[in-house]
Amino acid sequence: MPKVTFIDFSGAERVVEAQPGESLMQAATGNMVSGIDADCGGACACGTCHVYVDDRWLGAVGQPDEMEEAMLEMRPERQPNSRLCCQIEVTDALDGLVLRLPEYQM
Repeated sequence: MPKVTFIDFSGAERVVEAQPGESLMQAATGNMVSGIDADCGGACACGTCHVYVDDRWLGAVGQPDEMEEAMLEMRPERQPNSRLCCQIEVTDALDGLVLRLPEYQM
């Protein structure tokens, strides 16, 4: 099973095993990762699963689609590597993925 590292704003790391086919948001909430609120349950409608993808992994996770892009535009702390983890599907190729969390979710 792929392992994903979530790093919170304070620098604390949490490594979780993620099931291929689920979203990174599901992996985070299923493992009670603090800092991923996921208020809309993965419908790309709230932006509360915002993460920063480690630059080494940007190619592997792909680009946001139009709907995700619209949600990200509302994030005041958006960065070039910002994604909503509800929109990234876990695959074996993401084993070792590193995600950083913003200070807060909107």
